[in-house]
Amino acid sequence: MTLLRNPVIRGFAPDPSMVRVGDWYYVATSSFEWFPTIPIHRSRDLEHWEYAGHVQGAVPGDSLAGVPDSGGIWAPSLSWDGERLWVVYSIVHSVGTPYFDTDTYISTATEVGGKWTPPRRIASHGFDPALFHEEGRLWLLNLQNDHRPGGRRFAGIVVTELDRETLAPVGDTHLLLQHERLVEGPKLLKRDGWYFLVLAEGGTGFEHGVLVARSRRLTGPYELDDRPLLTSRDDPSLPLQKAGHGELVRTPGGEWLLSHLAARPLATPDGPRCTLGRETAIQAVTWDAAGWPRMRHGGAHPSVEVEVEGEGEGEGEVKAEVKAEVAVPTDPEPSASQLTESADPLGWPWRTLRAAPDPSWADTATRPGWIRLRGRHGPESRWAHSLLAQRITEHRTEAEVTVEARPRTFTQAAGLVLWYNAEAYLALDLTWAEPEGEEQRGQQWRGEGRTVLSLMEREEFGTRQAAVVDVDAEGPLTLGVTVEGAEARFWYVQDGERMPVGPVLDFSKLSDDYGSKLRFTGSMAGIHAVDLVDATFTADFTGFRLECTPD
Repeated sequence: MTLLRNPVIRGFAPDPSMVRVGDWYYVATSSFEWFPTIPIHRSRDLEHWEYAGHVQGAVPGDSLAGVPDSGGIWAPSLSWDGERLWVVYSIVHSVGTPYFDTDTYISTATEVGGKWTPPRRIASHGFDPALFHEEGRLWLLNLQNDHRPGGRRFAGIVVTELDRETLAPVGDTHLLLQHERLVEGPKLLKRDGWYFLVLAEGGTGFEHGVLVARSRRLTGPYELDDRPLLTSRDDPSLPLQKAGHGELVRTPGGEWLLSHLAARPLATPDGPRCTLGRETAIQAVTWDAAGWPRMRHGGAHPSVEVEVEGEGEGEGEVKAEVKAEVAVPTDPEPSASQLTESADPLGWPWRTLRAAPDPSWADTATRPGWIRLRGRHGPESRWAHSLLAQRITEHRTEAEVTVEARPRTFTQAAGLVLWYNAEAYLALDLTWAEPEGEEQRGQQWRGEGRTVLSLMEREEFGTRQAAVVDVDAEGPLTLGVTVEGAEARFWYVQDGERMPVGPVLDFSKLSDDYGSKLRFTGSMAGIHAVDLVDATFTADFTGFRLECTPD
């Protein structure tokens, strides 16, 4: 008997796609504008999950430069055909417009953490694609989009057979289902002669849910169940909100599980806000007398604690036979506080925006034990922001880092950042300012000035400087931040004591739920450097520590 406590993968880990291969379970999650692309976690017991690698080369050219916030790779779907792992995913280039401008790709591998085949573009009806394998045939499920005025952006679920070798369409595309509510994220499985279509319903916010439909024929028509399999939309008091985007998987003993996304909101005066983003959870599922899947604990609400029983009798058919085991790296996920001890000091859990870290701007060789960042674009750039970050996994968090830098102009800055996206971040930066009392005239080239810590708060509606503190930057300086729920307090260390910088800032603005624009990721803590003039300014960092304390 194993007792799971949800979320099982905590912090920014949305749109989970779970597959079982032998005794291993693998979960791929959306990476959006972040690298590494399509991180994959693994577990044997469903309770303890570790990073197992990512889909290397998922982005042609290894660059998402210019992709908007919350664009990039949406909802990858893993599948297993008995010999190879397959992943299908869309790169979304437009967010919040009638056009999604998607490119959909397929890649395969025999090892989760090994070499993936170069991505091959396929028909791109919409985002959230999935694959279904049956008797040597390959089927692509997708959402169709009607961008025309008066059209429905979510215009139904379609399926197309693909040639397994060329990936070209075979025959017609079939409309499986249309629904008055928004449905997306289709997954298909077969059990007891029925094809079951598992759907994400109601968008990705607090109205989210999981619907199920079934048919005797793969190409439909499909009959919808008269109630959702999973949702939390009717009870705002539940600790797990936004429950949806599910996938059914059978255990070796014949039990059924549902992987799904969920979020843990903070209660704020302005309503619930999910600073940790959407996370990965698992529920136990049974089947009722009419042959529909149901939550084993009853009802349709997600449970925080879930018991997974021992092996039992197998039942029915699953989406792919599981007869072999995929080889994966044996190293566990590094500690979140680890900076330079791993074989790749800039590997997981570090993440970067729109491209992988490159020695040209993230150097660990010049000064052993330190990371040297070369400043490039400003923090609102979608092309070349020198940022390294790690996901925040709990509502109680503390981060700190020691930085050594010599900024000579206000166009140079480096420091500690709490990040959601280019319109939502908090940054405590070592930078330059005019001599005290002198007007801000932009005449930095005169060579006069002072070194300061500048606390910046960026939100959708503008940027403000929350505080400026003079500091002695002749040597290394330790910066830190403590987050308690919605409150973020920045500080620096002077003579062994923590010195506060500025007022308490509203961390809840770094969430999926603040502002008027679509947001799909999660909050991060990290380090960054900026040089807006000639990109030669460098800053050295060491001792990065991120501690996330469960409630």
